[in-house]
Formats: sequence, structure tokens, C-alpha cells
Amino acid sequence: MTQPKKKRLLLAIAIIVAILVIDQVIKILVKTHMHIGESIPVFGSWFQILFIENEGMAFGMHFGGSWGKILLSVFRLIASVGIAWGIVYLIKKNARKFLLVSMSLIFAGAVGNIIDSCFYGLIFSESTFEVAQMFPEEGGYAPFLFGKVVDMFYFPIIDTTLPEWVPIWGGQHFTFFNAIFNFADAAITIGIFMLIIDQLFASKKEKKEKEKVEKTVSETTEQSV
Repeated sequence: MTQPKKKRLLLAIAIIVAILVIDQVIKILVKTHMHIGESIPVFGSWFQILFIENEGMAFGMHFGGSWGKILLSVFRLIASVGIAWGIVYLIKKNARKFLLVSMSLIFAGAVGNIIDSCFYGLIFSESTFEVAQMFPEEGGYAPFLFGKVVDMFYFPIIDTTLPEWVPIWGGQHFTFFNAIFNFADAAITIGIFMLIIDQLFASKKEKKEKEKVEKTVSETTEQSV
């Protein structure tokens, strides 16, 4: 393996390991120190650590039923394998580091939540009414693939009641950005944004190179005529 490829491999590994360690440390601390619904204010009311659990989708979304849970877990496993293959391919092709970083973030975030879904039900007790225990004697709260993903970051930047004069929704409670997410979700989101940015710049660069080639061909043709 050439030196540039080794550097890209080490970069990808470092990002993935760092994201997974930070994500799991935060989740374990929340799981073993808080019960579901408990909130700890960080910066006033607009940033809180609010402990919830979901069936495995990002930002607290749900995918109903036992079969839905299994399908979601299996899909995530397959998708993660596909992303891992993509990362290996990018390393072999000496792809742009920006693109490699974005894929590594997405992969690490996906695996971070897969760990919850696959194993948290086996190693933790329930958190509904009390703080969970790791490796309880009576066993975990769910079988393999049926664990719940731990979410905790809550940014209700605007939390108010809309004025009565607002059409339709006047007088109703309104919260701007009421999603509750975890570190893995944040990594996935940042990775996707980076991927979009990379593709936008890549397409512009390819367009410029194509125009440059066409201009060169045109000038060459004119000179030959």
C-alpha cells in the first residue's frame, strides 16, 4: 500500500474510532445516570440533555412493529457494509480527503446506532422508571436486534405559544427544532452535508474541465482550418 493510501486509511480509521468512542461514552453515561424523560439543562432552556429512546431511526423517529424493527436493523447492517466497501474503494482510488471524511462520518454514525439496536437490549436493564444497570443478573430488556437507540441532545431554540392572530395555528404551542438526537445522528448529518458539498464542487470542477477541453479542441480545429 502506497503512503497516500496509508494516510487515507489511517484518517478513516481515526475518524470512525473517535466518533464511535465519543458516541458510546455519551450514551452509556446517559443510560446509567438518567431515566427516560429526565432532563438536564445545559444552556438555559434552549439546550438540554433529555433522555429518550427510539426504535432505531434518526432524530427520534419511529418505525413501527417488531418486523419493522428487524427490517430496519438488517437494512442498517447491509447499508453499513455497503458504506464500508465504499470507503475501501475511495482509499484504493486515492479519492479526495473531503469525500473520504464525509463517508467515514456517515459510516461511524450508522454503526454507532447499530450498536444500540443490536446490543443495548442485551446489556442494559429498562430505563423507564429508574436508572438502567449494565449486565443485570436478570438479563437485558430486549433480545438481539431489538435494542433501542439512546437519544439525548435537545435544542428547542424557540419554545413559545403562537399569538392568537396567527392563522390556523394561533394560540398553539410551537417549538422550533424539537428533534432529539445523539452524537451518531450528528455525525451522519454532517457527513451527508459534506457529501452534498463535495458533489456540488466536483460537478462544477468537471464542468470547467469539460469546457476547457472543448475550448482547446475548438481552438485547435480553427487553427488547423
